[in-house]
Amino acid sequence: MRVGHRTAMNLAILFLTIATCPQNAGDQFHPPIRMQAGGVDINIEAPGYAAPCWHDLDSDGYQDLIVGQYADGKMLVCKGCEDGSLQKGEWLQAEGDIAKVPGMW
Repeated sequence: MRVGHRTAMNLAILFLTIATCPQNAGDQFHPPIRMQAGGVDINIEAPGYAAPCWHDLDSDGYQDLIVGQYADGKMLVCKGCEDGSLQKGEWLQAEGDIAKVPGMW
């Protein structure tokens, strides 16, 4: 099997990365916590399958939490505050109604 130059280079970089990483780094993550917005736990409807992401949705300089969910394809928006907290979540709206992304199933 012949390996191209780019593939060989990528394999060399991968090998060096693996070889130089600490092998026993211990815990890398904090234990999970229940996130809150507006002083209440962030919940989505069943079935969950949450897809969270951070984005400054309203361009105010604070990261907002957007949580997409499988049920009805709705997105919960928790706006970020100056102190790093989040406002109570509201469903994303489009033309006065709750926005929904059509399912693929």
